[in-house]
Amino acid sequence: MLYVLFNTFTLKSKQLVSEPASEIEIASGALERFSSALRLKTVSPEDTKDFDSIQFDRFNDYLSKTYPLTDSLTEHKVFNAYSHLFFWKGSDPNLKPLILMGHLDVVPVIEANRDFWKEEPFGGTVVNDTIWGRGSIDDKIGVIGIMEAVEHLLGEGFRPKRSINIAFGHDEEIGGRNGAYEIASYLKKQGVEAEFIMDEGGTITSGLVPGIEKDVALIGIAEKGSVSLELSVELEGGHSSMPGRETAIDLMSGAIYKLKSNPFPARLSPPLEGFLAYLGPEMPFVNKMAFANKNLFQSLIIKEYEASASGNALIRTTTAPTIFNSGVKDNIIPLSAKATLNFRIITGSSIKDVITHIKNVIEDDRIKIKEGNFNTEPSPVSGTDTFGFRTIHKSISQIYPGVIVSPYLVVGATDARHFSELSEHIYRFLPTRITTSNVKSFHGLNERIAIAEFENAIRFYTQLIRNSGSE
Repeated sequence: MLYVLFNTFTLKSKQLVSEPASEIEIASGALERFSSALRLKTVSPEDTKDFDSIQFDRFNDYLSKTYPLTDSLTEHKVFNAYSHLFFWKGSDPNLKPLILMGHLDVVPVIEANRDFWKEEPFGGTVVNDTIWGRGSIDDKIGVIGIMEAVEHLLGEGFRPKRSINIAFGHDEEIGGRNGAYEIASYLKKQGVEAEFIMDEGGTITSGLVPGIEKDVALIGIAEKGSVSLELSVELEGGHSSMPGRETAIDLMSGAIYKLKSNPFPARLSPPLEGFLAYLGPEMPFVNKMAFANKNLFQSLIIKEYEASASGNALIRTTTAPTIFNSGVKDNIIPLSAKATLNFRIITGSSIKDVITHIKNVIEDDRIKIKEGNFNTEPSPVSGTDTFGFRTIHKSISQIYPGVIVSPYLVVGATDARHFSELSEHIYRFLPTRITTSNVKSFHGLNERIAIAEFENAIRFYTQLIRNSGSE
């Protein structure tokens, strides 16, 4: 017991104490410029034949006309017609550059769901203190926030000490192969080695971290891998009046049931251990005691995280059946059945591990496994004792006083994974608050953000750029 108490009382806070930043003025017309960006339907469709190049051409024109200083005073390159790289040369060539990222494409709005939107999905409508529209969170707030910050600083005559590359992909929502991947390949050929990279990923969560009343800013230091696998089986069919003991649907549904009933093992990965180390000192005493002695209380911590979908995603590779196809008529037993399952792979595991697990659980060679196209391994884990993490942490504390900062495992995929050869220090943070009211809105219904959050995003990027020169 003394050992437990000693660890608890010696668990020190890892939060930086910084003076709030001086007031950063928001340029006139910023909200209307953001609204204009949301009105452009830069949708990445699942079927590339539905790609609307006109909307992306309009976004190209929007960037050059809306941010003339950035367009003229930085070196601007375009990749595959619609992805952008701005190079802002710093005053000290001995410093490694910074890479800031975002993506200008958005997911589609499902036509059948339009009546459930309270405002026009691509209207960029401002109602009271909120701006509505697809991309207001994911991720045009990042793109426009960065552009507003850079344009403002250029207007002041500011020159960064460290060179800055600003990379905006146009197809992140469908894998980023034509956007971020091409930009990263170009930078690699140029021999660029970044001090750190920051993309979207973590956010400022409000009321979403159990045991902590304060807002928590989550900086992604790694992201899970992803693989979609198609399972298929073929068996003799026939008339539904004379069913055999086993059909293709029986086999496939049974396989899925087995996989859901036998989840991947849970464990505390390095990103989650960092999460516990940063948040433990800020917890009430009982939680703090568990986090300070995680080796003793690991089973209890895992049980707590397993209780919610968001917590469960942090401790294991997850299994999600997403597509099931079989049968064409009610009185015909189908010859085949297919199912697609998406697995989000935890740090330290791999696609190979996922396939091995499936084979071991199903134990049926009649079910064939085929990989999809959009598959990625888990990312490397970036450190927290680095210039990049400290700079992001400091900038958060200056713009959002009182917010707790923590490393985090990003459960989705970002364009940052394409940049892994350019830096060991890749972080994923989008400066906006996610609450219980809007947490399901991006990629879902009624995507929206408070105007104050948009303005603070501009302030954050401005402060981050100012802080990026030196510690």
